[in-house]
Amino acid sequence: MPRFAANLTMMFNEWSFLDRFAAAADAGFANVEFLFPYDHPPEAIADRLKSNGLTLALFNLPPGNWDAGEKGFAARPDHFTDLQNSIKQALPYVAATGVERVHLMSGIADRNDPEAVKSFRRGVAWAAEALAKENVDVVIEPINPRDVPGYFLNNFDFARDLINEMKLPNLKLQFDIYHRQIVNGDVTIALQQMMPMIGHIQIASVPSRNEPAGEELNYPFLFEELDRLGYSGFVGCEYRPKGKTVDGLGWFAPYAKEKSGVRS
Repeated sequence: MPRFAANLTMMFNEWSFLDRFAAAADAGFANVEFLFPYDHPPEAIADRLKSNGLTLALFNLPPGNWDAGEKGFAARPDHFTDLQNSIKQALPYVAATGVERVHLMSGIADRNDPEAVKSFRRGVAWAAEALAKENVDVVIEPINPRDVPGYFLNNFDFARDLINEMKLPNLKLQFDIYHRQIVNGDVTIALQQMMPMIGHIQIASVPSRNEPAGEELNYPFLFEELDRLGYSGFVGCEYRPKGKTVDGLGWFAPYAKEKSGVRS
């Protein structure tokens, strides 16, 4: 059975961020992920994980000024120092939470620009080496150009080829099924072919990015396929609930841990 992780950036927004940990645990989740923890001390994040019996599956390295449209530094040739500093900023959160994988964002850049490609390879290599010392994997995620226009890493084949070429043991693919369906489709075959390099999976319905139920994708089939493929990693629920988070968890009921009331 997949190891689902509630995405606390997108789910349980009825609660303040630190209170979402308890809400997710009460809803039956044993694991969580989120985009960024940096507005809160590492110790506060670690305490909420421990007190609610949760495992942290993933978070993103600092992206720069998110509100201004920055989406990472790796493919931006003039921002290598920013990338290095972003990893330094993340390390206390890695140490406090015990997380075993972080997402390195490429940033907004032209994938046909040789300098951007060179910068991305350099940034990936530096991040992977730095985080290998902490026994942490680096995952890179192709993101569809409809949601993030201009994002450098917008192609699954490019990501696959780069991972194969670089041969870094702790460099993995973050396979977001929502993004894959929009960019390339052919989700099941891609999962079968890319499974050896996949370090994290995320889900949402297509095209709405709501609960993973209905619309274009047959998620019960895909969850069974992950079991058939022997995938033992996390499946991040990176979707926007249509309404109240708990009201939309019918899809999750067969997979939830022991039930209990959700705190308000």
